[in-house]
Amino acid sequence: MLDLRRSFRPTTPHRLAGAALLALSASCARDRGVQGSSSAVPEVPAREPVARPDDAAVADALPGEPSPRRQPAALAVNCRAKSTPISPLIYGIAYDFQHPTDHAHQWNLGPTIRRWGGNASSRYNWELGNAWSTAQDWFWENVDYGNGPHFSYDVFLDENRARGVKSALTIPMIGWVAKDRTSYSFPVASAGAQDGVDQWKRDAGNGLRGGKPIPSPPPSRTSAPASPAFIKRWIEAIRAGDLRAGGRRVQQYILDNEPNLWSSTHRDVHPEPLGYDELVTRTIEYGAAIRAADPDAVIAGPAEWGWLNYVYSARDMTGIPGVHVDRREHGNVPLVSHYLRKLREHEQKTGVRVLDVLDLHFYPAGEGIHNDDGSPDVAARRIRSTRGLWDPDYMDESWIKEKIMLLPRMKQWIAEGYPGRGISIGEWNFGGESHMSGGLATAEALGRFGQNGVTSAFFFTYPRPGSSVYWAFRAFRDFDDHGGRFLDTSVPTSTVDDTSIFASRADDGRRLVVVVLNLSPDTARDAVVDLHTCGAAGKIAEYTFAGAPTGFVKGRASTSAGAVTADLPPYSINVLDVELTPSP
Repeated sequence: MLDLRRSFRPTTPHRLAGAALLALSASCARDRGVQGSSSAVPEVPAREPVARPDDAAVADALPGEPSPRRQPAALAVNCRAKSTPISPLIYGIAYDFQHPTDHAHQWNLGPTIRRWGGNASSRYNWELGNAWSTAQDWFWENVDYGNGPHFSYDVFLDENRARGVKSALTIPMIGWVAKDRTSYSFPVASAGAQDGVDQWKRDAGNGLRGGKPIPSPPPSRTSAPASPAFIKRWIEAIRAGDLRAGGRRVQQYILDNEPNLWSSTHRDVHPEPLGYDELVTRTIEYGAAIRAADPDAVIAGPAEWGWLNYVYSARDMTGIPGVHVDRREHGNVPLVSHYLRKLREHEQKTGVRVLDVLDLHFYPAGEGIHNDDGSPDVAARRIRSTRGLWDPDYMDESWIKEKIMLLPRMKQWIAEGYPGRGISIGEWNFGGESHMSGGLATAEALGRFGQNGVTSAFFFTYPRPGSSVYWAFRAFRDFDDHGGRFLDTSVPTSTVDDTSIFASRADDGRRLVVVVLNLSPDTARDAVVDLHTCGAAGKIAEYTFAGAPTGFVKGRASTSAGAVTADLPPYSINVLDVELTPSP
């Protein structure tokens, strides 16, 4: 029988918080010249070219269709302002445990790092090779994923290394891992009738009766203890494998996954809501175990899921709504800010650094954004929601109704609490893969990561081939089918409403790659991009994507008097690859 579980994608943790947290949310300068970020991009093997017109010009409106409205757009790149390196690790994706072998196109995206993470990684048993707990995502069952018992973390790490892609590995710190590949937490035979059962394993219940959770069983029903010593042995095994492979295979260790959701996602082994103190204690214990086994490790955490758990703990979400007991007991300081301060104190006291990178997840919370809804309202909100990453003046349009300004906020928390930490967006996704708004939102996010000096970022998981999001990645990683990519230094830009512009410059100043987004669904832009501070513009190639599944087509951009003139169709991603004679 075909096991349809292999095509089931578990509900992502930010959705699991769902209605139980929404009611609590009430308690909880636009600058287009932000500069940006990085070091050299690792060598990525050649990818198979995608069939598309080689020299096709951007098409005008079809006969009988009205031409779009047109407006001018005066844009500029300022090569005399301070530039910043772009981290190559912002072009990350996530391993898809549900489809581990049948999506070879992920490599065509040009990813630089791949993350092993998600809910199931919280209880991965490295000693058994391929034993996981699906927990709440799939009837609380222990399973193997995809390749059977011979699949393991070693396969993941070795495959990435063979592809020239770096690895980020989630390390459990919940204290339990799957003890086998067959157990489940709520058997109907012993726990009684439940609201739902696995159609392929009729005794495995969903842990609910009448919509209410059944009391959790002893953790030993499905799981084995996973102490810091257990994790230390794992890191030692990884390092031994590195010696055999001839080089480091893990570039970032991530401390678990969304721990403030453990009491829902993994309530069968951690039914009590996590608090400030437990998060800090577990981070220190498990982080120290990683550091002892791998002194040069890069450690990231706390990998929290979203707005509520940036500022409150799970313990704050219990009891009287709006009365955040845990936060009040800790000086009314936001959870992440407290976390950073305590870890800094630990390093100052012991000399042991257990955190190198602050890792938070970001998903827009607005209704309809996460699916493929392309209706005008949802499409516009999807694009605007990216401003929650960077814009200090943007008021989130969902139930959050706060100015999230995540990247500036993370920088401020780090500066105040634990200077020197990097920033990672450990999961992100704006939905809309089948609609151009999804591609524009994705391109906007990638551009902002570079401008804001983000250390690493991981799309969850990776887009479908030919989708708008797929081609948004390719705008930065392979826009010409020959490895043409966004470069390594971000240069400040200026723009106008309904457009975004991201510029990157080669170290020798002789090449500029610019990504320009037309965010309007119905207005074309006659763009003039001022480059006079960068040098004399010479040969130019323009590549435009406006929604066709075959991807980018060549445009008609031209250069004159220190500027580039380009046509930007409505809802389009445009790449300008410019050769320069640098200014003195």
